[in-house]
Amino acid sequence: MEFRYIGEAGGIEQTLAEREGIPFVAVSTGQIRGRAPWVVARNLGRMRQGTRECGALIREWRPDAVFVTGGYVAAPVAWAAYQARPRVPLLIYLPDLTPGQAIQVTSRLARKVAVSFPEVASYFGDKAIVTGYPVRADLFTTQKHAAWQAFGLSADLPVLLVFGGSRGARSINQAIIDALPELLQRCQVLHVSGHTDWPAVQQAVSGDRLAPELRVRYHPHPYLHDMVHALVAADLVVARAGAATLGEFPAAQLPAILVPYPYAGQHQEANARYLANRGAAIVVADSEIRNQLKEKVLGLLDRPEQLQSMAAAAAALARPEAADNIAAELLRMTGAEKK
Repeated sequence: MEFRYIGEAGGIEQTLAEREGIPFVAVSTGQIRGRAPWVVARNLGRMRQGTRECGALIREWRPDAVFVTGGYVAAPVAWAAYQARPRVPLLIYLPDLTPGQAIQVTSRLARKVAVSFPEVASYFGDKAIVTGYPVRADLFTTQKHAAWQAFGLSADLPVLLVFGGSRGARSINQAIIDALPELLQRCQVLHVSGHTDWPAVQQAVSGDRLAPELRVRYHPHPYLHDMVHALVAADLVVARAGAATLGEFPAAQLPAILVPYPYAGQHQEANARYLANRGAAIVVADSEIRNQLKEKVLGLLDRPEQLQSMAAAAAALARPEAADNIAAELLRMTGAEKK
């Protein structure tokens, strides 16, 4: 079986695809929502160009199925698959709890729409299939002691993981830097800052702000490829509420303090509330995290029984079979198309 990954040039998906040995094809696209009119006009032109580029790839490669997961690259790929002759069956996967603009439009072209949770299926009627959120299998099998060893962490203190996605989160980074002297007296901190704020992180821990016995408990990184070990090592996480939190945190049985990105079209707010309403997370507004982070983290560390309850609630939401469910649906679609 052969795969090709279509995405935007220079994005994190290009790096990840190439690391896994999957051929990557860059196409033209651009964001529409929340952009100035002239930017929208330019990006619509880029999407039309992207559709032509995808169409040429489909004619050349003749795939048996197309699988898209949302975002602005999805639209050109979906249109090209729909316009191809013969038409290429399209499976869309929606990771979030609410469909974005691109998914709402392209779902009309799809054979099926896979969703993570039953609550989302009503958006797509008979096209919806509930698969769960696919995550790396290592999240279910990696042992905690191996994860601690990967980062030089001690088994004697709880581990707080802090990150804001592949590019970091300024408000979360500022909050954790402010709180470090107090937090490091109670726990180890594994902090993934993103490259943009990395100089500020390095400056914050320079000099004598942190005593040597506390500094060894702080483990900052600008970026981590090995997020599996980071998630498994942690006893608590502070993070944004992107779609991955719905699958990865339950798989790692990880309690969370979630800080939804306020400019994500309410997707992150819905994701965070979903986990919070089921007892797996606490939600803090982006505007309040700098004032509340220390209090929230220390409050949970003081109540290990609450952390255990949150971990159990997260674990109850995990769907280890999700990736197999999506793969099975793709195979059904290609088999039906060949008959």
